[in-house]
Amino acid sequence: MEGESLAWLLVPLHSLVSWGAAGAMVFGGVVPYIPQYRHIRRTQSADGFSTYVCLVLLVANILRILFWFGRRFESPLLWQSIIMILTMLLMLKLCTEVRVANELNIKRRSFAAADSKDEETKAPPRWSYLDFDPRHFWHWSSFGDYVQCVLAFAGVAAYVTYLSIDSTLFVETLGFLAVLTEAMLGVPQLYRNHRHRSTEGMSIKMVLMWTSGDTFKTAYFLLKAAPLQFSVCGLLQVLVDLAILGQAYAFARHPQKPVPHAAHPASAKAL
Repeated sequence: MEGESLAWLLVPLHSLVSWGAAGAMVFGGVVPYIPQYRHIRRTQSADGFSTYVCLVLLVANILRILFWFGRRFESPLLWQSIIMILTMLLMLKLCTEVRVANELNIKRRSFAAADSKDEETKAPPRWSYLDFDPRHFWHWSSFGDYVQCVLAFAGVAAYVTYLSIDSTLFVETLGFLAVLTEAMLGVPQLYRNHRHRSTEGMSIKMVLMWTSGDTFKTAYFLLKAAPLQFSVCGLLQVLVDLAILGQAYAFARHPQKPVPHAAHPASAKAL
């Protein structure tokens, strides 16, 4: 009788834990970006956040969704990818609006010393997603260009997947590319920090949440016997997260001395 009573308590508890873990997987991935989003809105500056993080996550999650059609995995992981794509588009929209607003302000300040003829000839160029110049790629002045680029990539990838969905080699390779791309999530931020020798403008809370989330996610992959690619991805992400935290600690102890820009102080803003 006592065993039946204990089982009656454990079954709903197990279900509750399973639902909680699934919910954490679906929404936990977007939580780290909330403090960074709020920081960008508050400071009206996206300098500390690399938008290539958005590019990596968009590519990784589009490929992961396509991988699901060839090899079905846990549905919370599928919903996580959908939620993450929407979140990254919101982050891109905010970063683009803030960056363009700052560039317009800088132009106005520089135009103030020029005559009207110079102002007409110095109008900022308009870039489109068809401009594949490496200097301009993923650095466009309109959020619509990012959306068009993402849709074009998703369309081509979906068409290739549709033609090759019966190939086991293709499906497994697709899954490997998806998780390998996601494993490189923190690399753009890691490189940006190394190049600037600073983590100023980067939300430490975001990276701490990255680390805790990736650790939980890797444990979830292992416990749920997810495809091997997912576990490898999680382990690589945790290592990159720890490297970024190491940068934050090192640069805080040895901050870089600011370089004076007397002639053009506004040009010091790096995007």
